[in-house]
Amino acid sequence: MRGRLLRAWREGVKAARGAAALPPWRVLFFGTDRFAVTALRALQAAREPSESSLVSRLEVVTLPSRLPGELPVRSCARELQLPVHEWPHTGPAGQFDVGVVASFGRLLSEDLILQFPYGVLNVHPSCLPRWRGPAPIIHTVLHGDKVTGVTIMEIRPKRFDVGPIIKQEEFAVPPRCTAKELEVVLSKMGANMLISVLRNLPESLKNKKEQPEEGVTFAPKISIAKSCVRWEEQTAAQVIQLHRAIGSVFPLQTLWKGTTVKLLDFVEVDDIPGFADQTLNDCGAVPGSLLYHKASQTLIARCKEGWVGIKGVVLKKKLTAIDFYNGYMHSWFQQKSRAVHQECRFQTLKLSTAKKTEREGNAVTEHKTIDVF
Repeated sequence: MRGRLLRAWREGVKAARGAAALPPWRVLFFGTDRFAVTALRALQAAREPSESSLVSRLEVVTLPSRLPGELPVRSCARELQLPVHEWPHTGPAGQFDVGVVASFGRLLSEDLILQFPYGVLNVHPSCLPRWRGPAPIIHTVLHGDKVTGVTIMEIRPKRFDVGPIIKQEEFAVPPRCTAKELEVVLSKMGANMLISVLRNLPESLKNKKEQPEEGVTFAPKISIAKSCVRWEEQTAAQVIQLHRAIGSVFPLQTLWKGTTVKLLDFVEVDDIPGFADQTLNDCGAVPGSLLYHKASQTLIARCKEGWVGIKGVVLKKKLTAIDFYNGYMHSWFQQKSRAVHQECRFQTLKLSTAKKTEREGNAVTEHKTIDVF
């Protein structure tokens, strides 16, 4: 009943406001980050004057930035010379045909949604209902999903990512893919799908379908505390997967002699030439134990199960593995280069320390990565 009433109401709004039945559309865009920028640029390109022009008017709503520097969408809008409104301000009411949301991170009220005769579309980088929430790409990589995709859905008030599906396409996640790499692919895919929907918007909306009730999973925001490697609890495979999922936003962290260290450029030990010949599983190593593989110039750290390679760290300044070895490990290994020394190890960084690190390193965070996992 509610759906029929809403459709009838929107038909009345379209007639009263002279809303177009065909493109070009008047579009109000809501977004913040790099993923959203790709969709915004696609909409701008669709404004180019031609017989097939899809967009006649384009304005932008973004969030106030709490971090140094501007949000990517605000910078892009300035470059494209588009009008920008700062949330919760959304510009003049009743002057747009359709809204478009991409990585906005705020619920839109029912009153706001109803201002758009064709509703509000959301470009979401997962195959809904899997990974509802603000960090779907990170959770896709973190959980080792083999297949993901993009969903164009209709926004509904009060809850995130529950609206009907307008268009959905799958994408096979490449092996060893990072969240940053996947974001680039899915942002382009989502932008192309959005343009496809806008080409025949009334028909696309007519064919929408509700999300299935089964298969629902959630992708909450990630906090910096997630970047603390738990050597006693995480296997080598889990550490590598964590690095691929969040390393571009929050470099993984640990403790070295009571000092926080950021870990860079992880490698799988199977990819280190000659390392497989070393017999290390029964050499007295404990989680966090460190060795140095001279031939490949790689630090080797013991996990709950297995070992991970590390090519660089940040300890006061950025250091290569050989710099770290020469400065902090060399004295232990002068006599026995392959021996494990109990004092030469990383230790798990606790949450209280991580909070201090977050305050010191806020410049590396992004808008959608500020909450507890």
